Amino acid sequence: MGGDVLVAILLATFLMWLLILERYWYFRTAHVKKVEGVLETWKQRSEHHSWHAHQIRQSLISRVSIDANRNVPMIATLVALCPLLGLLGTVTGMIEVFDVMADAGSGNPRAMASGVSKATVPTMAGMVAAISGYIPSVALERRVQSEVEHVSDQLSPEEVTT
Repeated sequence: MGGDVLVAILLATFLMWLLILERYWYFRTAHVKKVEGVLETWKQRSEHHSWHAHQIRQSLISRVSIDANRNVPMIATLVALCPLLGLLGTVTGMIEVFDVMADAGSGNPRAMASGVSKATVPTMAGMVAAISGYIPSVALERRVQSEVEHVSDQLSPEEVTT
C-alpha cells in the first residue's frame, strides 16, 4: 500500500532498533568491563599529578568515550532519516495521484485513492519510526555523557594531604 518507500522505512527502522539494542547490550555487559579495566590501569599508576599522567588520564577517558559513543550518531541519523523517507513517500504518492488525474481526469476517485494511500501511509510510518527511536536515542546520548563523566570523576587525581 505504501510503495517501495515503505520498504526503505522498514529497513531503516530495523537497523535503527538493532543499533539501539546493541548499545543497551553493550552498556549492560562490555562497558562495565571496559570501565573496570580503565580504573585498574589508572590505580596501578604510582603518580597522578604530572603532565604525562594527565595525558594518560585523557587517553583513558577518550577510549571510554569512543567505545560508549559507537553507533550513537548512526542511531540519531536514522531517527532523522525516517521522516524524510516518509516525505519521499508522500511526494511519490502525490505524483501517482497527478498521473492518474492526467490519464483518467479528475472525476475518478477510486483511481486517485490508491495514490493518496501511497502518499499517506509512508508519511505515517516514517513519523512512527522516528518517534519510536527518538526517546531511546536521547536516552543513549545522556547515558553516554553520564558514563564518560563518571569515568572522568573516577580518574581524578587524589588530593595531596599535608
